[in-house]
Amino acid sequence: WTGTMPLHFPKDEFIARRRAACAEMKRRGLDALLCFRQESMYYLTGYDTFGYVYFQCLTLTADGKTTLLTRAPDLRQAKFTSDIADVRIWTDRAGANPAEDLTAILTEHGLFGKALGVEYDAYGLTAANAKRLEFELQGFASLEDASGLVSTLRLVKSPAEIVYVRKAAQLADAAWHAAQDTAKAGAFEGDILAAMHGAIYRGGGDDPANEFIIGSGAGAMMCRYFTGRRHLDASDQLTLEFAGAYRHYHSCLMRTLIIGKPPQRQIDLHKAASAALLACEAALRPGRTVGDVFEAHAATLDNAGLSKFRLNACGYSLGTTFAPNWMDWPMVFKDNPLELAPGMVFFLHMIIFDDASGLAMTLGRTSLI
Repeated sequence: WTGTMPLHFPKDEFIARRRAACAEMKRRGLDALLCFRQESMYYLTGYDTFGYVYFQCLTLTADGKTTLLTRAPDLRQAKFTSDIADVRIWTDRAGANPAEDLTAILTEHGLFGKALGVEYDAYGLTAANAKRLEFELQGFASLEDASGLVSTLRLVKSPAEIVYVRKAAQLADAAWHAAQDTAKAGAFEGDILAAMHGAIYRGGGDDPANEFIIGSGAGAMMCRYFTGRRHLDASDQLTLEFAGAYRHYHSCLMRTLIIGKPPQRQIDLHKAASAALLACEAALRPGRTVGDVFEAHAATLDNAGLSKFRLNACGYSLGTTFAPNWMDWPMVFKDNPLELAPGMVFFLHMIIFDDASGLAMTLGRTSLI
């Protein structure tokens, strides 16, 4: 079987990404990187799967060699979606310990006694699997937490990636228009969600990395997904946080949509949220820091007397992410020292929940630096 699909980026782009990762590995004194983050595997090779919910590791050696250890269902998946030539399978069985299979691969690559970077901060590397990994590699090699190595490289998007980010933004716009057309007195939240997702799928988009947030009435005060659907009242509020996703790249929007006539308090909250968003975007410039952006958010809302109603973060980076979350590194919070640079993509959200009045107001959108 030789079926394959065109990679989502030119081959030269994948080669350049791996070279950059290898250069950073050498700078840190690492002989290989054990990738457990699905985002890293996709970024470096094109490999696209949800099989990371089981033990799965892409080994990248300092000379650019890649070897994937995974389960049998992902053998063809890797060959179909990636440029990985060396795919190894660990066998499902009682008492299976794929960390042993990984150690054999590392031995084959001459990595005994070497320095290995590990992506510990990965949904696929559970605490149980990490313990097995460390037990097998005890005395074999030195391990260093290199969770942020590839994530840092992913922060600045290439021109080819920005094309996908813009397409994701178009899909997010389509979803918002579908929501506006559907949300009215008596409308069922399930129909609103169906219209939004349908607009994205019809546009060639992907499943988002986490659920769309939808809540009306008292549920409009939530900024997390929760199960249960209701019909909108004649006078209501509907909070939506959602993303267009294309080739796993995300562009997000957030809105609180009002059904009927809004009270003056909610109009005032919208005015404050709008001012805060514009202030944050003004600070979202090369050479500034992520902490500067948060300070613009906090200062604007605090000056409006809303300090106790705002959150302690007002956004995060976006890129190619996999379930269970589309939030990428870094978060926008107080004193974050990361310097902003061209090619970074951030979703900024102004979230105001007034518990006393039961009123919500949110406003957010995605920006390219």
